[in-house]
Amino acid sequence: MPPKSKKFWQFKNKQDDPNVGELLLYGDISSHSWWGDEITPKQFKEDLAALGDISELNIYINSGGGDVFAGQAIHSILKRHAATKTVYIDGLAASIASVIAMAGDRILMPRNAMMMVHKCWTWTSGNADDMRRMADDMDKIDESIIAAYEDKTGMDKDEIKELMEKETWMTAEEAVEYGFADEIENGKKIAAALQDGTLIVNGQEVDVSRFTNIPQFPAAKPVKGEGKTLSAANEQRISQARDLLNDVLEQATSENKTKAQEESLEPVEKSPEPPRQVPVDLYQKLNLINRRKANV
Repeated sequence: MPPKSKKFWQFKNKQDDPNVGELLLYGDISSHSWWGDEITPKQFKEDLAALGDISELNIYINSGGGDVFAGQAIHSILKRHAATKTVYIDGLAASIASVIAMAGDRILMPRNAMMMVHKCWTWTSGNADDMRRMADDMDKIDESIIAAYEDKTGMDKDEIKELMEKETWMTAEEAVEYGFADEIENGKKIAAALQDGTLIVNGQEVDVSRFTNIPQFPAAKPVKGEGKTLSAANEQRISQARDLLNDVLEQATSENKTKAQEESLEPVEKSPEPPRQVPVDLYQKLNLINRRKANV
């Protein structure tokens, strides 16, 4: 029996509504091939069934793709499920992750999220016969991917094939125009940065070095004195955390001063103290905690 696969998904019931299920698909789709692996798809189906008789399933995707067979299996399992499925692209749905997204009845993308489609690729070894057989297999895989896109978008097969041949990166507007997405989610923004072949999207690292038509993204910012990089998403989180902590410290200072005035027999005539600020070294430590990993 093959070893049990490490999960790359997370199912749960929505906290305030058990009739709604949630699926989180972040990062690589499977760490190894599903060739002949009956355990992983079985576990995925069991986890989905464990949600109970749900009427809705929200699917959150931020992934650069991965194993084509895993992605095709997930797409089929989700497609067959009776629940109404809403897909949220939380940054990027590239390669086979875009195929999984096609299982949704509705697909929502923030305005600066992206979706990418391309022909499948692989590496192999062997003689000329092996190479021809692999090329034939890859053509069949592409046909199955095209069918998933065709079913969702209603586009002509040749048009989809052309997009895949060009390795097309679509903005939310373009995805909606082509039919790969249904709606632009205006209330949510995506932070993305590129560093040494790694795309950091909302804190999720994606190895894009194997792709050939990558759009322009801002470079990840270095953390001072460390030679490390910080994603735009993490930088935003740290800034928000620092502002929140300053607010808490300011409120605590104000409350303590008011309490001291109430308990004092004589009025306090001291000038008001300026709000406390978070020391710079704490900000740097927060940066270090949230800095990106060196490798995926």
